[in-house]
Amino acid sequence: MLAGVMIPARNMPTMISGNGNVSGFGTSLLVQPSNMMEGQLHPLESESEIGRMRDDELDSTTKSGSENHEAASGDDQNPRPNKKKRYHRHTQHQIQEMEAFFKECPHPDDKQRKELGRELGLEPLQVKFWFQNKRTQMKTQHERHENTQLRTENEKLRADNMRYREALSTASCPNCGGPTAVGQMSFDEHHLRLENARLREEIDRISAIAAKYVGKPVVSYPLLSSPMTPRPFEFGAQPGTGDLLRSISSPSEADKPIIIELAVAAMEELVRMAQMGEPLWMTSLDGTTYVLNEEEYIRTFPRGIGPKPTGFKCEASRETAVVIMNHINLVEILMDVNQWSTVFSGIVSKASTLDVLSTGIAGNYNGALQVMATEFQVPSPLVPTRESYYVRYCKQHAEGTWAVVDVSLDNIRPSPTARCRRRPSGCLIQEMPNGYSKVTWVEHVEVDDSGVHSLYKQLVSTGHAFGAQRWIATLDRQCERLASVMATNVPTGDVGVITNQDGRKSMLKLAERMVMRFCAGVSASTAHTWTTLSGTGADDVRVMTRKSVDDPGRPPGIVLSAATSFWLPVSPKRVFDFLRDENSRSEWDILSNGGVVQEMAHIANGRDTGNCVSLLRVNSANSSQSNMLILQESCTDPTASFVIYAPVDIATMNVVLNGGDPDYVALLPSGFAILPDGSTITAATSSAGGGIDTDAAGSSGGSLLTVAFQILVDSVPTAKLSLGSVATVNNLIACTVERIKASLSCENA
Repeated sequence: MLAGVMIPARNMPTMISGNGNVSGFGTSLLVQPSNMMEGQLHPLESESEIGRMRDDELDSTTKSGSENHEAASGDDQNPRPNKKKRYHRHTQHQIQEMEAFFKECPHPDDKQRKELGRELGLEPLQVKFWFQNKRTQMKTQHERHENTQLRTENEKLRADNMRYREALSTASCPNCGGPTAVGQMSFDEHHLRLENARLREEIDRISAIAAKYVGKPVVSYPLLSSPMTPRPFEFGAQPGTGDLLRSISSPSEADKPIIIELAVAAMEELVRMAQMGEPLWMTSLDGTTYVLNEEEYIRTFPRGIGPKPTGFKCEASRETAVVIMNHINLVEILMDVNQWSTVFSGIVSKASTLDVLSTGIAGNYNGALQVMATEFQVPSPLVPTRESYYVRYCKQHAEGTWAVVDVSLDNIRPSPTARCRRRPSGCLIQEMPNGYSKVTWVEHVEVDDSGVHSLYKQLVSTGHAFGAQRWIATLDRQCERLASVMATNVPTGDVGVITNQDGRKSMLKLAERMVMRFCAGVSASTAHTWTTLSGTGADDVRVMTRKSVDDPGRPPGIVLSAATSFWLPVSPKRVFDFLRDENSRSEWDILSNGGVVQEMAHIANGRDTGNCVSLLRVNSANSSQSNMLILQESCTDPTASFVIYAPVDIATMNVVLNGGDPDYVALLPSGFAILPDGSTITAATSSAGGGIDTDAAGSSGGSLLTVAFQILVDSVPTAKLSLGSVATVNNLIACTVERIKASLSCENA
């Protein structure tokens, strides 16, 4: 029986005995919460009152046309005594015990009621009614409390409404100073509604595009010329190369819906590629890397960007690492072409944003779409660069989870010179505690690698030259470098450590530009015109000239660059340690003239001791005083290592160390790029950071070393290059190579 409900009991025996105790089953109690006393039963005033209510009930039933109740009401015709019943009051002990039991179990069953009644000297039905009344009382109190809260909130909202109406009546337009025409809305609400309408329109537009184009092959659309002013992507003027990227301009209006559809599909594919395991990704034999099952890929993603071109090879890799940077900053770096090409300067030689189809919503990059052209490189003139024309799409999938995907647009504008196309590639970024992020990187390209020199064939074919391991390792190292720029708790005990915050930032910025200039000038970029000098085959020296005019970061005049790559039977770590150590510098550096090299200052910028920026001084044996300093940055990760340096003068560096602008310091960087030869890349590539040691990379594994010099041969930009200058640089690089081989072969022996 529900609490507080009156139930007719015409044909049931009376339930209240002469002593006032409940003895039957069929009575109901009228609950009146407003007059209810806690812990007290509320029976009706008298049995005669019960009789009256029953008669009223019967009359009502009769009037409604029910005759069955008339036949069953004979017992109720007997007169009833008007004797008053005594109230049964529960004792304080009984109330306290039932209150305590109610807190534990507000709905006792029959067994519990009988047990409690036996302990307290009550009938089970009395216990039942008390619990019903108690539940009704609690419900009423809760509703009364809620009503009070709602009434208070209503009053507050009414007051706010009046205040907003008053403010609106005196509001003025911030642009013209006149009265606003916002109607009955507040100023902020008006702007929110406008933004909401804009976003809804954008969603409807994209949804309409998707509905219109989904399922149709991309290549079936006509290739219309752009009505907008083209912005060519200039990579240089080397004849016969770079035709693809030099001819690229902004996409036409007809292309944009196709690009949006392609980007949305690529995002879905990237997220699945980053999260799926077997059978799509198979673990390699050594258990350290993943290998893509191409047949399973075609079954899982049948649409894609079409079949693999004839003669192209598939390179697919996936790598995961936790890096010391928050997810928002990572997204910003990936979506800003300047920051992105700076952070990945060892992989990206040229990059440009051709068009921005969407800047994103809500003040961030969620939904941003950019059409880009990029040239990817390996730091060696023996490996052709990879030119790619693609769309980059950024999306927030959940709170703290973002993804950035690239996919080629070559099908929209086919080119017979295209030698590389990017299937959905990019990274999934997940927020981690303490400002860290978990990054899962997927690289999936199809490429014609027939132009790669035999020295680099194995490294490239295994996917380690351009694969996800290299991207993740570079990102991890650069995140550590950026963290060191912002560090404020620099230890002051070590000799030579630069503690001045402004000086650290200026010196690291200068070193960053030096590294970028070196990486941009050592590859087989289409911006370069390398001339091969006669040599011994694999050790051929390649040279090129540049004219420097009105560039504050370079000395004016004719600059001669020379580079060569060769193999060493020594692990990359040993080569890196030998070249970065100032104590062994005199063994290979001809220009130091046998002088003692001393480290004057350094900035550590990574957990590996080899990752640092140093300021070296050469104490020449032929001079009592030398004004020449050497700025050097050494950096290493499991996939590549660099030792890059440039001569600087003391006066200039004093300005930089005091926090001066480093952009006007003229630099001609030279140095070394060290890569594993691809034969023994094992566990070193499975976790980013920490440099390749002999055990991880294998002492039997060799190194691919690229040596590159830049020398100012004439301070007059209009001067002609002499053959003597070329011969001098050729001899310089050849002697340096021989010294390195001799020193390391002795160590190896």
